[in-house]
Amino acid sequence: MTDPDWLAERFEGHRAHLRAVAYRMLGSLVEAEDAVQDAWLRASRADAAGIDNLGGWLTTIVARLCLDRLRARTARREDLVGVQLPDPIVTAIEGGSAAGAADPARLTLLADTIGLAMLVVLDRLPPAERLAFVLHDTFGLPFDQIAPIVERTPTATRQLASRARRRVRRAGPTASDVPLARQREIAEAFLAASRAGDFEALLRILDPNVVVRADTAADRGPFAGLVEVRGAREVAAQALTFRRLAGGARHAVVNGGAGAIVFSGDRIFAVVAITVRGDRIAELDFILRPDRLARLDLGV
Repeated sequence: MTDPDWLAERFEGHRAHLRAVAYRMLGSLVEAEDAVQDAWLRASRADAAGIDNLGGWLTTIVARLCLDRLRARTARREDLVGVQLPDPIVTAIEGGSAAGAADPARLTLLADTIGLAMLVVLDRLPPAERLAFVLHDTFGLPFDQIAPIVERTPTATRQLASRARRRVRRAGPTASDVPLARQREIAEAFLAASRAGDFEALLRILDPNVVVRADTAADRGPFAGLVEVRGAREVAAQALTFRRLAGGARHAVVNGGAGAIVFSGDRIFAVVAITVRGDRIAELDFILRPDRLARLDLGV
């Protein structure tokens, strides 16, 4: 039988990795933590004494739990309204730092930096494809280990990952291609142009095919009810309505890239992730729903 104290200690040693797997699978910090906790409950009831690769075994448990959650989410998605963006990970805020910014577990989530733009693409994949892609391409698990989770042969599992890879490539680049310092300069130029109501300056900063996504309640200011807006002129027009709020924006590092925390008075109005490509803003992701903002550990 497994020594409970030994297993608990070993599990804690793997917790950060398991949380990183679950976050990339689910895009939700709360659900990721729940999946890890559920994995502990399952592991603590099993006999792990004869398991040679404890980390791989625990990863498999977490992956199965995440797959169940993804399938349940897909089944009820038709009932959801608007866009559900992934949870952002904020690790620095101008004039301070996010709560837990130096937390090793939080930093592990960003060890292989994954931006919100990439998580949005992953969220569009069928559950089995997402699992095969994440476990193999991100964490290097072999297909013969992934196959039992998705109930496929290793060959069929390889095909799942290949299809997912093609879908990700068709979505186009999902990460910024300039250093963080330059991303911040471009983000500041966007905020300054928004504050000034300078439409032409906004057009110079925005990629012609820029996309804005907003996860918002129906009554949340300039992006109320917005699902998605594409195109520089359309996005610039939306940014002009953001003029008053732009004055309350503070620079932040969001999922390893440029971003902002927007305040309305002393309350957080939005978290914004900014994806820069080719020295222009290619994507803007707004988290505006009060219930989601309240769950984020921002410490401000």
